[in-house]
Parts: sequence; C-alpha cells; structure tokens
Amino acid sequence: MAPLRIGILQVNHDKSEDIGDRFPDDSHRFRDLFDELDTRFRYRVYMTIGGELPQSADEQDGFLITGSPLSALDDSLPWLADLMEFIRECDLAKVPMIGACFGHQVIARALGGTLLKREGGYNIGVEPHEFVEVPPSLDVGPGMPAFHMFHEDEVADLPPGCRLMARTTGCGIAGFYKDGHILTLQAHPEFHNDFMNALLDQMAGGSETPLLKAARASLSQQTDGTAFARWAQAFYARGGRP
Repeated sequence: MAPLRIGILQVNHDKSEDIGDRFPDDSHRFRDLFDELDTRFRYRVYMTIGGELPQSADEQDGFLITGSPLSALDDSLPWLADLMEFIRECDLAKVPMIGACFGHQVIARALGGTLLKREGGYNIGVEPHEFVEVPPSLDVGPGMPAFHMFHEDEVADLPPGCRLMARTTGCGIAGFYKDGHILTLQAHPEFHNDFMNALLDQMAGGSETPLLKAARASLSQQTDGTAFARWAQAFYARGGRP
C-alpha cells in the first residue's frame, strides 16, 4: 500500500540566527514527529507564507497547517485570503486537514468561527489538555496529555458544525473537530523544550518576567507529541470519513 500523501502548508519562515539557524523549520518539526511512527507519510511542503498553495483539494490525501508568530487576524497578509478559501474548499470536499496554533486559528476563522486577541495577553507554557469529546478518528479517549502552548490570539467561538475537542486552564477552545475531516489544536505538539526555551529567551530579551518564569517552570511536565502523531495517523488514514 502506497504511503499517504500529506501536504504541509508552512506559514512561517524564521530567518533569525538564534532560532531559524539553530532549529529545523516548522514543516520539518512535524515531519520529525511523524517519522517516529511505524507507518510513514510522503510529504509535500507548500511555502504558503510565500503564496504557495495546492492547486486543488485532491492534490494530496490530507493537509496540515503549521503554526506561526503571525496573526490569523492580520488581513494585510497577502496570502491569508487564498489560504482561507483553500480551507473552505477542503472542508466542502471533506479532505482531512489538521491545524496547529496558527493553523487551528485560521481554520476556525475560515469556517465562520470567531478569533480574538486574548484579554490576558500571551498564554505560554506546557498545559495539560482535557479532552471533552473524542473525535471519530480516535478509538480511545486520550486522557490528559500535555502540549506546549505559545499564543496571543484565541478562538472565542467555534465555527458552525464544529465540536469542542479539548480545553486547558489557559484556553477554553484548545482544539476542535468537524465530522471526520477537520482536527485542530491550539497547542504546538511539534515543540520540544530546547526550542521552547530558545523562544522564551528571544521573547525575554534579557529580562525575565513572571509570565516567562512560569512558562519555564511548566517545562518540567512531560509532553505528548508522540500521542498527537498517532492521532494524526489515525485521522489521515480514515480519509475524511466520520
């Protein structure tokens, strides 16, 4: 059986010396995570941040939209409207699509949900996730896995037809799904602590705040990127079926 074809829509390209030159980019972090599975995918990376998108929803077997420090509320991004139109095309065709962080937010906005700036500012650190409803692609409830969080925007209202999947102490809509073809997390399951610490160093600029100190303290918790990879594998294998 041929491997599933997964298109990764990359919406970030970090060129900094302290982050971009030290760590794999967003698409490779997801590929590294998925490549730990027994079943491998075949990848195509689309540099969506540069305007590259698939020609049609059936170009791949499924898609993933990465995270980004950019805001899905920023209509000045020249590629954002086309990305949201492609999300709606995949939704109509019921092509499996996963969104993480920015991906989670832009899917929500494209499908008619409400995206806002958080009243409390950034939510940063490792947070256990309470899964309130298990998507059809998961056979067993995942319990309380923990993932890295790093976001200033948040989904305030779910899009029509979508169901709340997960919440955390800092994020009321930490994940949602629609039928068998949309699956999102506000979190960064592809992060690891070295990368997170580098982001915190960059944000601190030499001055630690209570927010950053609390975020660093939370990194003592074990994260569950491998669990996310298994869910993604099961989700894509269902081919969008409920």
